[in-house]
Amino acid sequence: METGLEQIAAKARNDTKFRFTSLAHHVTRERVWKNLQQIRYNSAPGSDGQSVSETKENFDIWIEPMLQSMHRRGYKAPPSRRVYIPKPGKKEKRPLGVSCVSDRAFQKSASQVLSAIYEQDYLPCSFGGRPGRGAHNAVATQNEIIAGRKVGWVLDADVKNFFGSLDHEWIQRFVEHRVGDPRIINLIRRWLKAGVLEEGAIHPSEEGTPQGGSISVLLSNIYLHYVLDLWFERAIKPRLEGEAYLVRYIDDFVVCFQYRSDALRFQNVLAKRLDKFALALEPEKTKLVEFGRFAQKNAAKRGRKRPETLQFLGFTFYCTCNLKGNFKVGIRTENTRVRRSMFRLCDLMRRMRHQSVQEQVINLNSVLRGHYAYFGIAVNFQVLQRIHRSVERYWKRMLSSRSQKGGITWEAFHRLKLRFPLLRPKLSIPFWKLQGLVMQ
Repeated sequence: METGLEQIAAKARNDTKFRFTSLAHHVTRERVWKNLQQIRYNSAPGSDGQSVSETKENFDIWIEPMLQSMHRRGYKAPPSRRVYIPKPGKKEKRPLGVSCVSDRAFQKSASQVLSAIYEQDYLPCSFGGRPGRGAHNAVATQNEIIAGRKVGWVLDADVKNFFGSLDHEWIQRFVEHRVGDPRIINLIRRWLKAGVLEEGAIHPSEEGTPQGGSISVLLSNIYLHYVLDLWFERAIKPRLEGEAYLVRYIDDFVVCFQYRSDALRFQNVLAKRLDKFALALEPEKTKLVEFGRFAQKNAAKRGRKRPETLQFLGFTFYCTCNLKGNFKVGIRTENTRVRRSMFRLCDLMRRMRHQSVQEQVINLNSVLRGHYAYFGIAVNFQVLQRIHRSVERYWKRMLSSRSQKGGITWEAFHRLKLRFPLLRPKLSIPFWKLQGLVMQ
């Protein structure tokens, strides 16, 4: 962290009630340029149609007017361009807001300045959108809590349309707890009210924040820091009879309890708490699950062969035993994620089947490498192998479809793989490394 931001962080850490009245001067030309350099050249353009390369070429033209407009509180945030991406395992699509490239770098610069403050305030239970913390830390921590603490029940919660429901007035009030610089407050307000460009028309934004921007991630973390994290730590835990733990990754969170009675009480007050801040739980996706070392024994009493499972950040957690017969938490890729990955890979193989074999294997290995990097965790190796075998079979099928003389034999296919090998499954996070990712 740079000297200026280090000073902000130190002040925020030492005085938890201090309001920063002068922050905008930290959003500098150099910071915006540095963040612009980190945007990939193939990133989609925003509503202005400017590509990354064009935005970089014109940097000297637009940067000074942008910074001046921030200081005089007259910045006109461009609307984000709305695109839709498929939700895993569902027919409906998730809306994403694609900001203009210049605005993207500007948002990132402002969010870095604000993060220097809020990183000192966030609680250990928060993992998403934070430097040095990620989804694997959240998964490892969740695994450690269930395996090593007194946990018998887990509330798997889902907030309905979280990014689209954030209340602008509450966001501003939360930010103003720590930020008193009117230029930054105005900047945030302009981003929230920028609107969305869809089918050639600009739709105003009266609530929510477009999912996809760096400022949206920051504001969502601040929102749930006050709405959920602090409330759970200071108001809920002291009133419970047993132990309780919260693990949150932006708007995805699970809450572990020792006793069912505590879990039921919390589930009731959680809905009321979220409603106060214009949020709501998704009833079909929110469930209380008996989970932990006694769940297997109790499942038989309730007429079930095995305990229910949990889904968190693309992984399924399930109850199992080690070789000595002792309880342990199993982790595997969620089925919907497996199907989505295979659909993506099969679609890729269909589209590129007439390219050279070398080009095909480069593209396939690129996707497989990303899949192994995220899902190559601890005891999930068998699922990775299943993906690899399925890719091999479908790739052979696609290569066979190129020839009118008949399919490729397995012997010929194996010779081909010796020259152009598919990336084999690899655990990016073995068990010993998983334990090192735990943060509490």
